[in-house]
Amino acid sequence: MKRKIINLDELEKVVLDAKQRGQVIVSTSGCFDILHAGHVTYLTEAKAKGDILVVLLNSDSSVRALKGSTRPIVPENERAVVIAGLESVDYVCIFSDRTPCGIIDRIQPDIVVKGGDYAGIQIPEMEHTAAYGGKVVYVSMMDGCSTTNIVEKIKKTMEESS
Repeated sequence: MKRKIINLDELEKVVLDAKQRGQVIVSTSGCFDILHAGHVTYLTEAKAKGDILVVLLNSDSSVRALKGSTRPIVPENERAVVIAGLESVDYVCIFSDRTPCGIIDRIQPDIVVKGGDYAGIQIPEMEHTAAYGGKVVYVSMMDGCSTTNIVEKIKKTMEESS
């Protein structure tokens, strides 16, 4: 499992080798803070779009910048291990920027997958992916299934029990 967690230089080599073998590279990105059924379904659908699924995982500092000072709940190295443990995931690479665009520019995946909640919204990944001829594809999301909803449910349960 830990061999799936690689740095950007290693990822570039892996992707180049896979492309030379004619494999389709799919990437997606996210915080994946508290793993839930929505994440697993999303990643399974993303993997179905190609041969190699690369998950670009927001670092702790990146998650804080996006979600606030109380997040992430699970540290980046633990999140990486959990994501790497999924059958659908081939590689995990942690990044610290607000978006994965720098990595997308370097590895140029054939397909960048985003959740259906981004459909119709202009996202930075679109321009970067289009620049080299890749495409952005959207997959379905499970209604009500989110880390934020889980956190809120835990808070409510704790309040009710005190």
